[in-house]
Amino acid sequence: MKKGYDKPLYLLPFDHRASYVCGLFDFEFPLTVHQHEQVAASKQLIYEGFLQTLERGMPPGCGAILVDEQFGNAILRDAHQRGIVTALSVEQSGDEEFEFEYGADFASHIEAFDPTFAKVLVRYNPYGDLALNHRQAGRLAQLSRYCEETGRRFMFELLVPATHSQMAQVDGSALDYDRRLRPTLMCEAMRELQKAGVEPDVWKVEGLSRRDDCERIVRAARHDGRSGVGCIVLGRGADEAKVCRWLTTAAGVDGFIGFAVGRTSFWDAVAGWHAHRLTRAQATSQIAARLREWVDIFERGLGARAG
Repeated sequence: MKKGYDKPLYLLPFDHRASYVCGLFDFEFPLTVHQHEQVAASKQLIYEGFLQTLERGMPPGCGAILVDEQFGNAILRDAHQRGIVTALSVEQSGDEEFEFEYGADFASHIEAFDPTFAKVLVRYNPYGDLALNHRQAGRLAQLSRYCEETGRRFMFELLVPATHSQMAQVDGSALDYDRRLRPTLMCEAMRELQKAGVEPDVWKVEGLSRRDDCERIVRAARHDGRSGVGCIVLGRGADEAKVCRWLTTAAGVDGFIGFAVGRTSFWDAVAGWHAHRLTRAQATSQIAARLREWVDIFERGLGARAG
């Protein structure tokens, strides 16, 4: 199978676990059976919002979901039956170091759901803890080999948290870190991981405010014969205006094939439903409208790129 994925990919990610359960529901692990059912029901609500978007004119074959096995196993099976592009998260939630959610048994869990993509979220700063980076790269290379050997697509969500010295360089400004340092660090991290044998089909990356930075990311993703590899921009839980800017910037750059905007799409709707401020129908419609907004923004950018 050729490495890469260059079709449009409009992804609704709702694989959040620790931050979602604790932050939105104020539950603590381990959950009771009733609490688990509540969380699973909320993910079904998000999925229903996604399905509404498909019904309202999502470009055919472009819509996709990312969900976890713990709370979304029924969703993964239903989406697979419908022929929807799916991604399954395989990382342990809430940890700073990448570990497989199910340890050495990760392959059987992937095969049980047969997702389009096996997805990981990884925090990796090339100037951070080198031993940590080495351990993570070893596990990630193992997953990359598995995906290649089994014909499975591999999606890599890259977060580059700043080191103390990097924050000192920008006088503690997170905004300046994002603008001045993070784009270069992202490229360096991607190159390091590639050299370690980590070969994603899609890189899921943090939003970038400048076109030239988006172009640099694509060059890093596609260098040395990786011409089919795609990039998608994630939402970081940012406000609507910031997400719109990131999507507009990325959509104008060849190699960015879509987006993955989760919390900004569903958080307020699920919170409103959970607090009984919104009916289920209102909440799903709100999610569908947000997702449709992102699709329209990205499609306009694609149109401008083609023009």
